[in-house]
Amino acid sequence: MSGSRREKIEALLRDDPDDVFLRYSLALELLGGDEWPTGLDMLEALSRGTPPYVPAFHMAARHLVQRGRTEDARRALREGIEAARGQGESHAAGEMAELLMSLGEFPEEA
Repeated sequence: MSGSRREKIEALLRDDPDDVFLRYSLALELLGGDEWPTGLDMLEALSRGTPPYVPAFHMAARHLVQRGRTEDARRALREGIEAARGQGESHAAGEMAELLMSLGEFPEEA
């Protein structure tokens, strides 16, 4: 399969549009370029899925911080910590709690 990584992901998504990991991968590709707002929108959609895709919260927060949107990043992290705990993903919750603390907010138990 030739073409860019984005083109490859998009081709795979045409065959399986509900694949969460492929959608996450495409969002990451978009975040690296001029289409970063679309990438953030895709991460937001993944975080609102059933079940929420926990890595989407952390990645969205990191990119929001880079763009100076600290309060939005804090919100994403708080929601992500809750989602991670609800899914028994304590490691992910801990990583997000560390980032949240680096932004000056101290969550309850991570």
